[in-house]
Amino acid sequence: MRLEMGHIYIKDIQFAAESKIEDGILYVSEEAVKAVALEDEKIKSVSFDIAKPGESVRITPVKDVIEPRVKVEGRGGIFPGVIAKVDTVGEGKTYALKGMAVVTAGKIVGFQEGIIDMTGPGADYTPFSKTLNLVMVCEPVDGIKQHDYEKAVRFAGFRVAVYLGELARELTPDETKVYETCTIKEGMEKYPNLPRVAYVQMLQSQGLLHDTYVYGVDAKKIVPTIMSPTEIMDGAIVSGNCVAPCDKVTTFHHLHNPVIDECYKRHGKEINFMGVILTNENVFLADKERHSDMVAKLAEWLELDGVLITEEGYGNPDTDLMMNCRKVERKGTKVVLITDEFPGKDGKSQSLADTCDEATALASC
Repeated sequence: MRLEMGHIYIKDIQFAAESKIEDGILYVSEEAVKAVALEDEKIKSVSFDIAKPGESVRITPVKDVIEPRVKVEGRGGIFPGVIAKVDTVGEGKTYALKGMAVVTAGKIVGFQEGIIDMTGPGADYTPFSKTLNLVMVCEPVDGIKQHDYEKAVRFAGFRVAVYLGELARELTPDETKVYETCTIKEGMEKYPNLPRVAYVQMLQSQGLLHDTYVYGVDAKKIVPTIMSPTEIMDGAIVSGNCVAPCDKVTTFHHLHNPVIDECYKRHGKEINFMGVILTNENVFLADKERHSDMVAKLAEWLELDGVLITEEGYGNPDTDLMMNCRKVERKGTKVVLITDEFPGKDGKSQSLADTCDEATALASC
């Protein structure tokens, strides 16, 4: 798949009577974005604010962070199966509003959801202290259940992001980057001497508001599969994770997956980037065994020389991580783990809840 990603840099956000992008400034009609957010009857009210880098502002509790994008050429639309109709995305042209984000907030599970400090010591711990943030705070109707409220806020954020992305449809990007993944045959012919490398992306799927969605499907319901990285850039994966703020993966992170970005930089030079093996993080042992077996099988079928594996969360998912590592290694493919160790305040606690002898290469975050 070949995707042209056009970057439109936003220098400022201002409220105005009309929504538009002009000279790098995003003008937002409060009335228009409120109407978009309130399309769901489960949301009683919504308010918008603008938070800029360096301001004495704390945003909490953060639900999700989303970069506005628009599909200008190719199949489907942004956030397929969620906002756009179900269609395979990842090719053609997509424009993204760079330097800004839509931040959704709402007290779904309280303090656990996350904090963004726009200045001070806390700003060093979040990339979103450096983005221009359009913050939307949603209040639910009375008596609504947490899961229904979470879904309403999640969808409202996507609708607002798509609305803003559409403002860029007729613009000329400030910069364009091209991302392309070869087929298996093409890769073998073009890069016969480069190591064949794939990325195993583990998605949070433990339920109880620890959720991720793939083409609109709850990741708990998927089995391991192969995806083009460009599909992920077009919003095929979105976050529904409300908890674990210290390592929560937002939709913005999925759109900007740093492992995918680094693999593309090295594709055709140091490695033959084969794409993404997508899997989830299961609760029950039988599911962990089944899915790690499938991940190892896909790695073997692709005749991979190496894989990078990331996990979202810690504790229970550490077992999925180590099962994937052990089984892929035993198929003859080298594994490097990228993980967030959690060894307690003094650094002396066990940093991972599980391990295996095959986990010999690990990059700690």
